[in-house]
Amino acid sequence: MSEERLRRWRLLLGPSAEDVAQLGDDDQRRDSALTGLYGGGGDRGAGLGASSPQLHRWLGDVRKYFPTSVVQVMQRDAVEKLGLRQLLLEPELLQAVEPDVNLVSTLLQLSRAIPARTRDTAKAVVRKVVEDIERRLADRLVEAVRGAVDRSRRTHRPQLPDVDWASTIKANLKNYQPRHRTVIVEDLIGHRRRSRAAAMRDVVLLVDQSGSMADSLVHAAVLGSALASIRSVSTRLVVFDTEVADLTDQLSDPVELLFSAQLGGGTDINRAVAYAQTLVRRPTDTVVVIISDLYEGGSETDLRRRVRELVASGVTVVNLLALSDSGTPAYDHELAAQLSALGAPAFACTPDKFPELLAAALRKDDLTQWAEAEGIATGR
Repeated sequence: MSEERLRRWRLLLGPSAEDVAQLGDDDQRRDSALTGLYGGGGDRGAGLGASSPQLHRWLGDVRKYFPTSVVQVMQRDAVEKLGLRQLLLEPELLQAVEPDVNLVSTLLQLSRAIPARTRDTAKAVVRKVVEDIERRLADRLVEAVRGAVDRSRRTHRPQLPDVDWASTIKANLKNYQPRHRTVIVEDLIGHRRRSRAAAMRDVVLLVDQSGSMADSLVHAAVLGSALASIRSVSTRLVVFDTEVADLTDQLSDPVELLFSAQLGGGTDINRAVAYAQTLVRRPTDTVVVIISDLYEGGSETDLRRRVRELVASGVTVVNLLALSDSGTPAYDHELAAQLSALGAPAFACTPDKFPELLAAALRKDDLTQWAEAEGIATGR
C-alpha cells in the first residue's frame, strides 16, 4: 500500500491507528480537528465549548487544512454534534454570553449557519464588541490621523485665513523687540488651503478574510469606519481571499460590513494588491495597509513585483501580520522578510498601537525605526 493511502487511512481511523502511518505537522493538526469533532477512540472526544477560544482555533484549523467542500460538511456537523445549534438557535442563550472578540470571530465564521430568528441577536452581540472597540480607539485614531495630516501639510507661505498664529508666534519669538514690546514676524506658518471636501491623503486597507485573520478583520472594520469619518482622508476597505470584495460603501456600519465578509477559503494577496494598484491616484499621498499573515496562495513573484512598483511610485506600503491582541501570529517569515527588503515593512500590531502606526505612515516616518522604538518585532 502506498504511503499516501496509509496516510489517508491513518487520518480516517484516528489516533487509535497511530501505527499505520506517521503524520507530519499539518496532518497532526488535521487529525486534531477531526478528533475534536468526531472522536473515535484513543485521545479523541475532547469536545469543544461553544464560545471558547478552543472552538475559535478549531474553526481556523478546519478552514486552513481542509478544502471548502469538506469545511462546509464539518461545520454543519459541528453545529449538530457539539451543541452549537443550541447556541445559534436560542437568542436567549446568545444574549447571556459575555461578548468578546473571540465570540464575534466565531459568530462571523458560522454566520451562514445562523438562522434568521437568531441573526438579529447575533448582530446585537457583535455590535456590543464593535462599540467597545470604538470607545477605546476611534477618538485616538481620528486625533492621531488629523494631526499627522495637518503637520505634513504645513507651509511657510499660507494665506492669511490659514495662518497658525500660535505656531507662528512661537517660531518668531527670537525676533522679539523689547523696546517696541512686539514680535517681528519673519516667517508665517500655516496650512495649505484646500477644498473642504478634498481629501489630503488616501488610505487603502486590504484585509485577509481567511479564518485565521478573523480577529484582525473585526478590528479593521471598526478602525476603517472611524477613518471614513475623517474628511481629510479618503478610506477604502477591501477584503480578500481568492476573490476581492470592496466593502467601502459599508464603512458607515461596521457590523453590517462584518456580516458581509465571507470568512474562509484560500488567500490570493497578489490579486488584492493588483486591485489596490487601480485605486492609487496620488502615489506620494497614499498609504496601503495589507493585513495578512502572508501565507500566499497566489503568485509570490507577482506579489513582490507589485509591491516593488507601489513603493517605487511613492506609495507607503505596510504589512500588518495581525491587528489583534492575541500576541505574535503565525506568518510566512520568508515572504515577510522579502517584502520588508522591498520597502514594505512587516510586523504585528495591536489595535491600541494602530493610530500611532498610521499617523507615522502618513507622516512618512521610517516605520521600521518606529516599530523598534515601540518594542514591536519586525518580520525581517
